[in-house]
Amino acid sequence: MAVGKNKRLTKSKKGSRKKAVDPFQKKEWYNLVAPSIFTTRQCGKTLITKTQGTKVSSDGLKDRVIELSLADLNGGNESVSYRKIKLCIEDVQGYNCLLNFHGMDMTRDKLCSLIKKKKSILEASVDVRTTDGYIVRMFCIAFTKKQEGQQKLTCYAKATQIRAIRAKMVGIMSELGAKGDLKTLVKDLIAGTTGAEIEKAANTIFPIEDCYIRKVKVLKKPKFDVTALMEWHTDDAVDTGTPVAAPTEEPLVAGSGGRL
Repeated sequence: MAVGKNKRLTKSKKGSRKKAVDPFQKKEWYNLVAPSIFTTRQCGKTLITKTQGTKVSSDGLKDRVIELSLADLNGGNESVSYRKIKLCIEDVQGYNCLLNFHGMDMTRDKLCSLIKKKKSILEASVDVRTTDGYIVRMFCIAFTKKQEGQQKLTCYAKATQIRAIRAKMVGIMSELGAKGDLKTLVKDLIAGTTGAEIEKAANTIFPIEDCYIRKVKVLKKPKFDVTALMEWHTDDAVDTGTPVAAPTEEPLVAGSGGRL
């Protein structure tokens, strides 16, 4: 073979292989800061590649969704560990990522533990608009239960009764979402009192149990506003101040400069 025909013969192999670089050397950690409605504010850390040229690291962090257990966010309260909270990174300040509510879900094992034989499953969903412009879709689930002293093994509800209970569910969820802003709605969802309210309202139609707001999705958000986001990250405590004694009036003395 003539020299010059094969280009690989002329190339030297020295320095052709790149050195193995640890990819984590190009990364940096950011803190995740949860809204003030939760007990644990510093809820974790996330990783991103460092800023290189026009590719800014903070732009890659925005709109990242983090899924956390409500038990971890509320100081280890295991009674609400079945709740999964989705938080979205909306702004980056320094090495802190400010999170906002993005959705809520229920763990699969909790949902499977509720489903039993010889009962009717009642489900409803509704789209609501909060006063601050968020469109939220809520899903509700409930199960029929036996009446007191019932001998029959099954407790299936009729189609008309299911429709009537579903209408009650939709009405209560619509009222819950439309009465205030998203922050008020999230507080009510975390409290978990809506299920008991629906059970009480539906009891006249057919007795139900294990009623939960199963899932919540944020479908549409208003235009990003920093001041609105900071309201989520400021404490709701009202500063009443300390009472101050009323000033006492001093009597005027003749010749003190006042006109008598």
